[in-house]
Amino acid sequence: MAADRSTRVLVVDDSALVRRALSNIIETEPGLELVGTACDPFIAQEKITNLKPDVLTLDLEMPGMDGLTFLKKLMRFHPMPVIIISAQGQSSSRAAVEALRCGAVDVIAKPGPTSVGDLGSTLGPKLRAAALGRLRRTSSVPASVPAPKPAIPPARVGATNSADVQRVVAIGSSTGGVQAIEAILTNLPETCPPVLVAQHIPPVFSAALAARLEKMCRITVREAREGDTLQPGLALIAPGNYHMTLQRTGGRYRVSLNQDPLVHHQRPAADVLLQSVAKAAGKFGLGVVLTGMGADGAAGLLAMKEAGARTIAQNEASCVVFGMPREAIRLGAAELILALDRIAAELHD
Repeated sequence: MAADRSTRVLVVDDSALVRRALSNIIETEPGLELVGTACDPFIAQEKITNLKPDVLTLDLEMPGMDGLTFLKKLMRFHPMPVIIISAQGQSSSRAAVEALRCGAVDVIAKPGPTSVGDLGSTLGPKLRAAALGRLRRTSSVPASVPAPKPAIPPARVGATNSADVQRVVAIGSSTGGVQAIEAILTNLPETCPPVLVAQHIPPVFSAALAARLEKMCRITVREAREGDTLQPGLALIAPGNYHMTLQRTGGRYRVSLNQDPLVHHQRPAADVLLQSVAKAAGKFGLGVVLTGMGADGAAGLLAMKEAGARTIAQNEASCVVFGMPREAIRLGAAELILALDRIAAELHD
């Protein structure tokens, strides 16, 4: 896409109200051009061919052909940037997470009558980032099923001490991050250090992401809860709409959640997590900033480096959107700049 022209957007949704709401936002956003709307995938396919949009928004629940099926066909025959606009029910959230695995670059919660205004501040930047991002192709081979793993018993909460946990891994990510996080966590052994993840993702979707990763990984993965104690082989995903921080009391690390103000327009924010890990874990921290738009995570990664922690930024070639890692590198926060497929090994060696 040429840098001197607007990003061309096609809206695909079976709800006339949602199509109108999204269209109104796009038409008032600088640098965006609404080229059309479609009420189902069949009309969308025709308009993609004729109108040649740079990016499209896609509803998942539509008659005739659901959005996930359409996305898979689109990524096979006409790959292009797609942002999922999804309802927040459990089944819709699971489908949205699967859509991110299948090549969609981001997901936004479908607006209700009172939340359309909130969407206006996020939709435009996400569309522009998606249009400029790199599409990451997914393998058609199903992921292997990991061997059964023992559940971490609740009784062990509170028993973790510095002898159990030396290193703490903190990861921040945004656009394209779901695939990146999966690539890392599925390659970690059960003995890896505890991992804390701040992914820019709406409420409910974070729980669906954690549940899917739990099925795919050898380590235990779940959405973080207030007071969770860190243990080897455990990854905690920050809940959507909550900041996650690391606290240390004596030799024990625990997680705390809050709804303090947005940071970089985000909650959870990577900076909040990484800065707390810098303070709580110091030289025992290991910080990672992955693909995503904006500057979230750069200051936090620098704080970790200054505290003596190891720090990693994903390299440009393997990012969907290089914004967050680029800002971290610009600040001098990254000790290592690595391709995505090399990061997991650095987290447990």
